[in-house]
Amino acid sequence: MARTVGVEEELLLVDEDSGEARALSSAVLAIAEKDTDGESPFESELHRQQLEFSTHPCADMGELADSVRRWRAQAVQHAADAGASVAALGTSPLPVSPKIGTGERYRWMAERFGLTAQEQLTCGCHVHVSVASDEEGVAVLDRVRCWLPVLLALSANSPFWQGQDSRYSSYRIQVWGRWPSAGPVDVHGSAEAYHAGVRSLVDTGVLKDEGMVYFDARLSHRYPTVEVRIADVCLDPADTVLLATLVRGLVETAAREWRAGEPPPEAGTSLLRAASWQAGRSGLEGRLVHPRTWRPEPAPDVLAALLDHVRDALKDSGDLEAAEKALATVVRRGNGARIQRETLAQTGSLRDTVAECVRITAG
Repeated sequence: MARTVGVEEELLLVDEDSGEARALSSAVLAIAEKDTDGESPFESELHRQQLEFSTHPCADMGELADSVRRWRAQAVQHAADAGASVAALGTSPLPVSPKIGTGERYRWMAERFGLTAQEQLTCGCHVHVSVASDEEGVAVLDRVRCWLPVLLALSANSPFWQGQDSRYSSYRIQVWGRWPSAGPVDVHGSAEAYHAGVRSLVDTGVLKDEGMVYFDARLSHRYPTVEVRIADVCLDPADTVLLATLVRGLVETAAREWRAGEPPPEAGTSLLRAASWQAGRSGLEGRLVHPRTWRPEPAPDVLAALLDHVRDALKDSGDLEAAEKALATVVRRGNGARIQRETLAQTGSLRDTVAECVRITAG
């Protein structure tokens, strides 16, 4: 039976005319709560210019695609009712003064982390994949860590920061890395060691709680899942589905390796950090650090290596053909970072760039 997959997407609320980010999450959430029959999938985030939704766990990727598009469409409608638009952007292309959200938790973070929290207006995509136990989950974490930078390159969608080209495909990952608990981590070895490490982090008093353990991939503290957190929010909803498909393939492949007694790759965290930096810098436009050789290789070749790595798992789940087609599309037309830069080159306007991203977001 195929593992279930759920997706959390963070979206940017923007002015439909100027393209500037707008602090309207409270209004949008109030409208969503009123209009949604049953429990709303929408939640607030650290900043009031953001909106987050979560899909239900899905075993079928077609069902997940429908869910992502449905909740994006609902977000668009609710935002319109509040006088805004929605864009799936990793950062705001236009200058913005982020507004911290309401609530004790966000106030604590703002006071504790100062400018790191204030400037942390970034939107990511988190993919949850079911695991049978914490032991299996940690075995998966230890075996997927080398491939996570490739997912960042695939999803990179944040080239602009405060009205300037950052020279990165994912500047979000640079900003995100300021959190003390963010980024790649060492091999854990066991569920006991993982939980002991998390407890030690929280016990330092630097973090408020376990929810602030911002590893690139972690055990979810709410669900029986592995949660992969490294990706930017994808501009095109089809890319979100591709990302989720590849993450499920990675999880299943890693679990099979663990059951077969294969040890995790011996790659130090410093190597992973360098690979993530390169993925965030070049995205799909240049070379990526290959997770097997740790040498720079053309991005399409590294993507092909990822697909080969998860091929058997995707074949068994019935997702291989769709993943091959979706990956070929991304290689041909580029990720969100390339689309943003190409739109700016064509229009000469960041406002028009945001408008085009609003259109693509809706699918």
